[in-house]
Amino acid sequence: MKKGFLIDMDGVIYGNDTLIPGADTFIKKLQKENIPFLFMTNNSQRTPLDAVNKVARMGIKIKEENVYTSAMATAYFLSFMNPNGTAYVLGEGGLITSLHQHGYTMVNQNPDFVVVGEGRNFTLEMVNNAVDMILSGAKLIATNLDPSPMKKGWSNLGIKAIVAMIEEATGKKAFSVGKPSPVMMRSARKYLGLEARETIIIGDTMDTDILGGVQLGYTTILTLSGVSKEEELNNYAFKPDMIINSLAELDLKKALELQ
Repeated sequence: MKKGFLIDMDGVIYGNDTLIPGADTFIKKLQKENIPFLFMTNNSQRTPLDAVNKVARMGIKIKEENVYTSAMATAYFLSFMNPNGTAYVLGEGGLITSLHQHGYTMVNQNPDFVVVGEGRNFTLEMVNNAVDMILSGAKLIATNLDPSPMKKGWSNLGIKAIVAMIEEATGKKAFSVGKPSPVMMRSARKYLGLEARETIIIGDTMDTDILGGVQLGYTTILTLSGVSKEEELNNYAFKPDMIINSLAELDLKKALELQ
């Protein structure tokens, strides 16, 4: 049976702008063995090309087809819910590009959807506009609900904080497409051309990558090189199929044999 990997980026491949040792070697093994893989990220700011260039600076050579973002998943989802619709976007390049590619038009009034993604250029006026549009009937979509990192000096709020503000002001709940939503987890698998039993997900966060994988019956590998720590694992009712410290110690043969 063929198998392939959905691989989170931040915390698995790199931390901020620093390569996590062993990640480059693991990706080279996948490429050498012709094992399909996707870098799957909740970050909707970057285009696939942005992600390709980021990891290239760390010595990992991939193609745009090896990247799947929450922006891509959101655009794919909306194209089925309401083909050739309109959106008012609180977000940046990656999200806007993906929506355009799926036939969506960006508008400043009467949109079908208000779509919230990562961004550093939000203004209170834009948020107020979004609130008015939702109160007039637009549906609220979040590319993900990642929390803010709660680190001093961090200049990019997590989408969860922005969405919470809009939800409180409108009384409407956002529909989130990104991990751990089955919408993104399933569309990424289909993008890679795999069945659920053929899919292995590697992530550093129990609440997103591992939770999403468990819910859809994927094989799950948790790496402790990012967010989730070993001492926290007993807090969860579910568990990954394998736990590693980093990709440097992941035995590819054993990973492919997991059921």
